[in-house]
Amino acid sequence: MAFPTTNLQRTATTSAVTAAFVFGPFLTAIAQAVPLTGAGATFPEPLYQRYASEIKKVYPDLQINYQGIGSGGGIKQLTAGTVDFGASDTAMTNEEAAKVSRGVIYVPTAGGAVAVVYNLPGVNNLKLSRKTLPAIFSGQITRWNDSRIVADNPGVRLPAQPIRLATRADSSGTTFIFTNHLSAIDPYFKGRIGANKAPRWTRNSLKAKGNPGVAQIVKRTPGAVGYVESSFSKTNRLQTAQVQAKNGSYVAPTVQAANQALQAVQFDSDNRVDFTKLGDPANGYPITGLTWIMVYKQYADPAKADSVKRMVQWILTRGQALNSSLEYTQIPQSTANRVVQAVQSGVGVSTAATGSGR
Repeated sequence: MAFPTTNLQRTATTSAVTAAFVFGPFLTAIAQAVPLTGAGATFPEPLYQRYASEIKKVYPDLQINYQGIGSGGGIKQLTAGTVDFGASDTAMTNEEAAKVSRGVIYVPTAGGAVAVVYNLPGVNNLKLSRKTLPAIFSGQITRWNDSRIVADNPGVRLPAQPIRLATRADSSGTTFIFTNHLSAIDPYFKGRIGANKAPRWTRNSLKAKGNPGVAQIVKRTPGAVGYVESSFSKTNRLQTAQVQAKNGSYVAPTVQAANQALQAVQFDSDNRVDFTKLGDPANGYPITGLTWIMVYKQYADPAKADSVKRMVQWILTRGQALNSSLEYTQIPQSTANRVVQAVQSGVGVSTAATGSGR
């Protein structure tokens, strides 16, 4: 499965995004602007902003307002019917989807690496092994000059200062991707913390909302270590650790390494994936995940239903060319084509749908 790359200028955001998306002339135009509201994952927020800034230059007829509030928040708002689409780095479980009376269609939009970021002035190219990284986040290693970190970094002078963990305060798909990997490689971490969007950390940590919040904590806190989607590490000029992969090599969180990790991913018939198979990939950067938009099967307003179809078609065609410039992987074309068809045929109009024309 190929996840190709392109080279475009990247832009990121550190706050909730209000964006305008508009779509090409190959789709049926609508005479009046139809606003769509969405909320959820901060992991793809820079990508969604880039989509917006590029599209609105040419096609201003479709308005989309997106707020990055975390994957858990996106699922909650979709379930409550207060948005036109949700966004999450874990899609939804069958149990969660069963609570949505209007039905759900899963739309994968991108993949990406979760970078381990740290603040240790003078320490460059930090390496963290498969034993050391889980031990730090499970509270077994508490100081930077611990012998296990020293062993990972021969010849590097590490400070004798406490490690300050920086984690998410909200229910987070980025956290799930991170803890899913640590659970896959370390039984101690799995048994005490586990793969979760909102885990109970065994050590007190500095908490913040969203990827932007965690990035800022690490940036201003000497001795801090945390995890963010890789584009946030670049935007905030944070140091990133090289993480040990299954084959023993140390890998940086690049889009090329994320592509390698996702080579073997197989999408299910409903366009979700088995997350247990993403926890410890055979190749590439090991802490890599995917992100989804989730749309309803039924909308009360025919114009909204049409706009949702047009939005998905643009994202999975022209929009994919923007992904790698912001450190995201593309969705394979065969999967993208299948998803577009599923939305075109599966999204419809129902007078039973409620909530501001949604």
